[in-house]
Amino acid sequence: MTGMLGIGAEDACPCGSGTTYGACCGPLHRGAVAETAEALMRSRYSAYALGETDHLWRTWHPRTRPERVTSRDALTWRGLVVEEVVDGGPDDAEGVVAFTATYDGPGGREVLRERSRFSRRGGRWVYVDGDERG
Repeated sequence: MTGMLGIGAEDACPCGSGTTYGACCGPLHRGAVAETAEALMRSRYSAYALGETDHLWRTWHPRTRPERVTSRDALTWRGLVVEEVVDGGPDDAEGVVAFTATYDGPGGREVLRERSRFSRRGGRWVYVDGDERG
């Protein structure tokens, strides 16, 4: 299975989990259900990195998602570090994942720090919103 940017199932997953794309974010991009909020957050990072905008749309809470989800073509995502996970497990209804992501944008190397909130909707984890951290 190949993603939009030519990533193969045996390639390292962009989310930095240490596993392959085919064993990590790939199945979620194709519609599998994330078991945890962290797994969904990692798959959303990989979706940004790979231009998988359909996955971003499907996994965004309808109450908070924008009218359109576009790829960030001008950005090259370089790395993800998950710093904190609060709840968000297989038996939870809500969860929080704090992370730092680095990327190259028009102005050079930048850092995004966010504390993201997730909830279950129809048995599936969805991204609700996030607060950027300094």
